[in-house]
Amino acid sequence: MRLTLRGWTALFVVVVSLAMGWEFGPRALNAVVVPLAVVLLAGVVAVGRADRPEIRRAPVPEGFPGDRRTIELAIESSATVSATVRDDVGDGIAVLESDDETAAIEDGAPVVETTLAGDDRVGYEIRLEERGEHRLGPATITVSDLFGLVRRRFADEGTTTALVYPRVYEVRSGPGSEVRAVTDALAGQDRDAFDHLREYQRGDSLRDVHWKSAAKRPDADLVVTEYADTEETGTATIAAECVSGRDDELATAVASVARHLLEADVDVGLALPNADCEPGSGHDHARRLLAAAARLEAGELEAGRREEADVVIRSDADGTRVVIDDRSIPFERLVGDRDRERTSHDRLGAPDLRGRDRPDGGPDESGVPT
Repeated sequence: MRLTLRGWTALFVVVVSLAMGWEFGPRALNAVVVPLAVVLLAGVVAVGRADRPEIRRAPVPEGFPGDRRTIELAIESSATVSATVRDDVGDGIAVLESDDETAAIEDGAPVVETTLAGDDRVGYEIRLEERGEHRLGPATITVSDLFGLVRRRFADEGTTTALVYPRVYEVRSGPGSEVRAVTDALAGQDRDAFDHLREYQRGDSLRDVHWKSAAKRPDADLVVTEYADTEETGTATIAAECVSGRDDELATAVASVARHLLEADVDVGLALPNADCEPGSGHDHARRLLAAAARLEAGELEAGRREEADVVIRSDADGTRVVIDDRSIPFERLVGDRDRERTSHDRLGAPDLRGRDRPDGGPDESGVPT
């Protein structure tokens, strides 16, 4: 507990007034000294009796870079005191300006002026900036008396985390795309069940070319065989590795390819340098894959894990490449236009639920459909 600048000023006035009263008599100074001394003493008592406020934090929903979140702190106090709440915010998160005059940003951390009286809540807005798991907290609460003469600082140890998924881009999957043939095979297409013939397009696998038709019509364009889908669900494991400093690029490639395979009805698993995910499907599994990609760390896989995978993604100084069916494809070629990043509602392959309960049709609070 310590005096504020205002408190030291008040104490100085009291001391000087007492000295002058000793010299010239107290009558003329009683109207100044007594009220000021009472207020100063009351402030010391009020702040000294204040117990440590208890802070409870709500979990922060995961999201993608650019998504916004509201952070709320529930504070329980035993006395009515003025308070300044400051919450520490780690890297990878930006605190947004507020129209509230009681809120400010100091050195990247939110600072909120409030009055604590029992159960109260303070909050601030953040924007998710970088992939990874980012810390929010601990908070410090500085309480003071109603006149701002005395203050006392309490440091809380509680923290929470905000998990930021990697950016996800749409993988080209039309006829002739370099990943289409392998995706169809992984999705469970029966290569013994003929469906129809179509014109050859750049990127089609040569093993799908219908050579008998080509031999009969040497002057005509090549045609490839389309196979019928089976009722069985395919399974694919994505193995990923990278050198130091390329983990963000690798995580983006892993999340983009995994989402593409999930939309093709393939059960997807991951083999990462710091984690493994068993193959699965569905919305919850997609979130688990994204969470694993969010926490992905640079490193090299063991040869056995790499060889067992159906898809291998590597990222180094030369770029990021996706190896499928013995074909090495630059990730940039798979996604094409990098400006076409998947929006928040469809990164998990789910329908757009944003704006249903909001008249302005703006993005929902979570950034991920519920």
